[in-house]
Amino acid sequence: MPIQELAFYILSAFSLACAMGVIFSKSPINSILFLILTFFSISAHYIMMNAQFLGIVNIVVYAGAIMVLFLFVVMLMNLNGSTEPQKSNFIKIAAVISGSMLLVIMVAALKTSGLTMPNNSIDGSNAIGLVQNLGKVLFKDYVLPFEISSVLFLSAIIGAVTLGSKEEEYTNDIKTTNTY
Repeated sequence: MPIQELAFYILSAFSLACAMGVIFSKSPINSILFLILTFFSISAHYIMMNAQFLGIVNIVVYAGAIMVLFLFVVMLMNLNGSTEPQKSNFIKIAAVISGSMLLVIMVAALKTSGLTMPNNSIDGSNAIGLVQNLGKVLFKDYVLPFEISSVLFLSAIIGAVTLGSKEEEYTNDIKTTNTY
């Protein structure tokens, strides 16, 4: 068994174990820490598939920024196990059934898609995932969707700032006195 295949299986087992830790952890803080580990292992998969840019962006954006945001939100909400509402058995059974149906659909879709992985190597001989090639494809073939998404993100940022800002009352500097 080649070393790349062994590393893939070890990383996959670690990813699945951390993902199960996210689901089955009782503490929200531990769940978030398991999610960070899951993102790191997924980034290692990206790097093994010679997509270094995606691996680094996954670490910086997801494991860095978004998980810190999740951690702050959970700490500010002060979640306790006693305040969590109890779910009925019907809701738990419905969740298991819908989750298993989603799993079956995804497995069937992946089986019928006929995806084949190209022979990417770790040593960098195949430069498909490098930033230079990604930039060429992005700005040559997908420039219109890229620009539309940038306008969409800009409008989302403006909307978030507008919703987050407080309304201030503007009053005239002239003092008025009421005399009756």
